[in-house]
Amino acid sequence: MIKLRYSKRLFRRSSSKGSTDSSSSSSSSSDGDVGGRSGGGGSGEIEWEVRPGGMLVQKRDGRGGVEVITVRVATGFSWHDVSIGATCTFGELKTVVSMVTGLEPREQRLLFRGKEREDSDHLHMVGVRDKDKVLLLEDPALKDMKLRAALAARATVQSPYQPFIQV
Repeated sequence: MIKLRYSKRLFRRSSSKGSTDSSSSSSSSSDGDVGGRSGGGGSGEIEWEVRPGGMLVQKRDGRGGVEVITVRVATGFSWHDVSIGATCTFGELKTVVSMVTGLEPREQRLLFRGKEREDSDHLHMVGVRDKDKVLLLEDPALKDMKLRAALAARATVQSPYQPFIQV
């Protein structure tokens, strides 16, 4: 492992303005300075963090929450707007859609950009963004099984009019 020397000025943002501009901006931005960052002068320090993989990156703003996107789920004859986290999976989207449509998750097929997506595929990895459309289809095999079960149940129900004598 190699140890690198660095000076603290490496990780400071340099001002492209002259020294007279930076001194006037520091006095005017002292009222609006929040968290060590100046409002518009650009003379604040950049905050750095080390990621778990060891990469040194610029620290993100304090948006610790998960980004929520709205996905338009279109069935053959209607559509539903569903809000879900951007990093959720298609399986989680199916459970949310099942609350809206009444179809069980195992009965659903979700298509995005013309391809059926697996339950383990993440929305952001496939490219689903805010206000994108996902097509919902009912699984044809399960639809056929439901139809056959309904016909079988109908056949077992006896008519109230029974002949007394069969020929």
